[in-house]
Amino acid sequence: MKPFKPLATSAAALLLSTALPLSAQTVLEHGRSADMVLLPKFLGILVFDQANEGAEEAHAELENPGMLQFVGPTPENSVAGQIELMTTATTQGRSAVMLSNNAGDQIAPSARAAQEAGTRVVTWDSPIPSGEGEDVFVAQVDFGSIGEVMADMAHSILGGEGQMAILSATPDAANQNAWIASLREVLEADERYSGIELVDTVYGDDQSEVSYNRALALVDQYPDLGLIMSPTTVGIQAAAKAMQDEGMCDDVKVSGLGLPSEMVSYTMAGCAPEFALWDFRDLGYLSYHVAYGLATGQLTGDIGESFVAGRMGEYTIEEDPGRPGAKRVLMGPFTVYTPENVEAAAE
Repeated sequence: MKPFKPLATSAAALLLSTALPLSAQTVLEHGRSADMVLLPKFLGILVFDQANEGAEEAHAELENPGMLQFVGPTPENSVAGQIELMTTATTQGRSAVMLSNNAGDQIAPSARAAQEAGTRVVTWDSPIPSGEGEDVFVAQVDFGSIGEVMADMAHSILGGEGQMAILSATPDAANQNAWIASLREVLEADERYSGIELVDTVYGDDQSEVSYNRALALVDQYPDLGLIMSPTTVGIQAAAKAMQDEGMCDDVKVSGLGLPSEMVSYTMAGCAPEFALWDFRDLGYLSYHVAYGLATGQLTGDIGESFVAGRMGEYTIEEDPGRPGAKRVLMGPFTVYTPENVEAAAE
């Protein structure tokens, strides 16, 4: 999503704008060779498969004769597995690694080692919290806005009053933690949400069965619970299934971040009346363009640098407002799904 810039209304402003040179936009040259790795949190998650589809689209479009590998650890070994795969990519001399980080700052030493060996490290979906070892983060949306959207959906579903719990992915997932922190800030700062009580945050490890059981445990522990907010596609689907299986959709609603194709039946049944997400294919496509540009020397990664990412248009590298010293490319936007639009989106 590009920031809106109002038109100059005075003649002086118009003259000034025409006198200044326009910043150059890098159009990436096709056909340069770079061996690249797309490294998700772990394999077996549909949104990561969709990100790989977007990366494969960009790989073909840019006519990169190098290889594109889609590799990831198992859910049970995600942290150590990601670190090992980052190290392996470095020793194999890969030009770039595109990482959706699930290892917190534990992966920073191996990411720094990759950079020192000449491998560019682009994070997407979930960054390295400290920014160490990371060239650029491709952010799906502004993390602060996710907290606002989740707060708005909670207010709408609960009618402004009631108990809410969070079912997250893993404790080390930087994106999940940032979104939850943003949600807490919004709830605490805005009087509009004073009637909503956040009672607990639990983790389902982004595994369906674990998330399902955590959702049921929340209901048992908090008899007055009205909403489970799950900012993970695995968790939201598992929680909605748990409420549906137990016949509790009238009492406990589910919301968060989910895929329309996975959530349509729960939304139409009233279990998950509102949820939100962005396009993971676009996220993979954009991340590939950034990594390809860096790996082939066509992008420097400096703040203020603009480039064209194929069908998605122009983007600019900017300072990450949530991580001082780190840089990001902001994709955007996301969509809130309701019974009015979820069926069309799920097709």
